[in-house]
Amino acid sequence: MDFILMDPAGTKLHFPVNPQEVSIRREKKFETVNILSLGEIDFPQGEKVKEITFSSFFPKEYDMSYCRYEPVPDPQFAMNQLNTWMVDKKPVQLIITDTAVNVFVLVSSHVSTFRGGEPGDVYFDLTCRTWREVKIRTATDTSPSQRTDLKPVPKTYVVKSGDNLWKVAKLNLGSGSRLNEIYELNKDLIGPDPNQIYPGQELVMP
Repeated sequence: MDFILMDPAGTKLHFPVNPQEVSIRREKKFETVNILSLGEIDFPQGEKVKEITFSSFFPKEYDMSYCRYEPVPDPQFAMNQLNTWMVDKKPVQLIITDTAVNVFVLVSSHVSTFRGGEPGDVYFDLTCRTWREVKIRTATDTSPSQRTDLKPVPKTYVVKSGDNLWKVAKLNLGSGSRLNEIYELNKDLIGPDPNQIYPGQELVMP
């Protein structure tokens, strides 16, 4: 079994000493609502990001009894590489051979420890979180469709006592000479004589 971290550029870190155990945390996300008559109720929201955690160390010198290969990487270089990946916030590939773990992760945290009597060795606790690609779709136009019929809605005028078409045209259209425009639109209502209009008639205005 080998533990390998590798970024898309090809930089690879092969952990020289296998961890004793690997912890993979899977958790469901819930939204908790407090309903007065029922108390707390959980509503499932989806799966949280998996956390993969393991601990090991980078030895200063190769020891065939526990090292996977030689020469082993410089411990300080290895820790700097982990820190670089954490700061970059870019996904790297985590491979644990002989298992189903072959996923892209984000290095979320690592803790370094130096122990007395073991000069040069660096112990670490590493936590990675599985990475999910977010695809952003272009928003479609959801604005209400515009009217295809752009014909204006006609205005109307209700005839009052003492009105005639010249007066109506003057008040509403700005010129009494436009009375014929009103008459043509309302000929069926007014009849053959444009001078005969009556209170209460509703005239369509141009």
